[in-house]
Amino acid sequence: MRREREATEQRAASESESWTAMDPEVLEKPHQQPGDCWRFSVLYLCFYGFMVQIKPAESFITPYLLGPDKNFTREQVTNEITPVLSYSYMSVLVPVFLLTDYLRYKPVLILQSLSHVAIWLLLLFGTTVLQMQFMEFFYGITMAARVAYSSYIFTLVSLQSYQKVASYSRSSVLMGVFVSSVLGQLFVTLGDVSFFTLNYISLGFVAFAFILTLFLKRPKRTMFFNRNAPAANGSIQSEADPPHITSVTLVSEKQKAPRGWHWRDTALVKMILELKNTVRSPQLKLWSLWWIFNSTGYYLVVYYVQILWDNIHPSRENRGVYNGGVDAAATLLGAIASFSAGHVKLQWSLWAELVIFVITALQAGLLFLMNTTNNIWVCYVGFVLFRSSHQLLVPIAIFQIATSLSKELCALVFGINTFLATILKTIITLLIADKRGLGLHVNKQFNFYIGYFTLLAAIYLGRGLCIFIRHRQAQKAQGTPKQQEEAVTSLAAEVDRTDSHGHTDCSKA
Repeated sequence: MRREREATEQRAASESESWTAMDPEVLEKPHQQPGDCWRFSVLYLCFYGFMVQIKPAESFITPYLLGPDKNFTREQVTNEITPVLSYSYMSVLVPVFLLTDYLRYKPVLILQSLSHVAIWLLLLFGTTVLQMQFMEFFYGITMAARVAYSSYIFTLVSLQSYQKVASYSRSSVLMGVFVSSVLGQLFVTLGDVSFFTLNYISLGFVAFAFILTLFLKRPKRTMFFNRNAPAANGSIQSEADPPHITSVTLVSEKQKAPRGWHWRDTALVKMILELKNTVRSPQLKLWSLWWIFNSTGYYLVVYYVQILWDNIHPSRENRGVYNGGVDAAATLLGAIASFSAGHVKLQWSLWAELVIFVITALQAGLLFLMNTTNNIWVCYVGFVLFRSSHQLLVPIAIFQIATSLSKELCALVFGINTFLATILKTIITLLIADKRGLGLHVNKQFNFYIGYFTLLAAIYLGRGLCIFIRHRQAQKAQGTPKQQEEAVTSLAAEVDRTDSHGHTDCSKA
């Protein structure tokens, strides 16, 4: 009976379309290696994710560039050096996204680590604006390559373990950022370490992270380009995998072989075509637009906030620079906000726009406070709250977008949203920050960001009120909840009386 059932399942699978065979629920799970080897791989990758974030000098790059070690002017840093980061990120995001999957993660992680080494070599030995612009270019590569780490870990475990290992990998990154910021602040404040020496320490850490990447295993399967790659390196099929899965994959490959390769047969193209059927979802559109527009403003603030701090509290004149402590506090509070967001229960189809309005209006108010105060501690607190308020909505947006999408489509949607946000961020940078545009002073740039978030808040408020009014009108048309409950109770009582009379009449008859 078992053989007959397996044969029936194989025939049914072979008759289905090739795209169905590529669905993550149908594809065989990522091959887990014998024994506890896969657990070691997950642990090693999490350790790498922690170590790659240990860059104690990262919180002090702007004071270092403006200080006596490099002696760049504030205008050079604001209008010539920092804008290159946005241009670099936009130019390499799509190629890195595609190469990550095509090259199977490890080469892109090696590229990221080499870029980190290049960044700190340029920071230590570079002396010109052009060299610092190359430093920002490599920084853009490291940011684009983060997708390799976030997706690599899913190739190591089965589908049932995705949520667990995702929390492990995310926690290791956040812990790395927190420890790095604390270390940097302790070196500067208690150890009286110069920014130049701190950059040497960071170079040592990123060089160690590069060595760690060399021992990462290169997976055989990926999301888009290597879905049907054969298992290797001693991997075995999980006992929980249905026995017919391998046959599904092989039959699909045999069916495709006579036709030859065609670009329409690629998983990526098919997912793009399938994505056209999902963009009509109101929640998908709302949270995707939030991701694009709000993350644009958020990252522009993050890029330029160190310059604002130095404008309020110049590092040349004051030794007490607490950028590392602020980054540590923002990371910790952001992690708490992200965790808390997972326990928020709301009717998001009704309240989403109004919740986004409240958070966005709060961000606009915090930016106004940061830009008008002369107290550096007030500015620090404002930034911590600004950053954590954004992190509060990130997991909610991820959940709302991913609810009706497969893992692959979800990754594609986030990739498209990030790319569109990067384009918008680059346009704004070119217009207001770059010296070839308006080349605004940092305070005037923050005036623009205040207006930007205020406009977004007004739009969300308008949409939220419209949805709420329509909901109330629909409720009135159907009656209030109390009226509906009374009507249902009355109807139930009438049915009971009818049943009772019917039963009595029957008994009398």
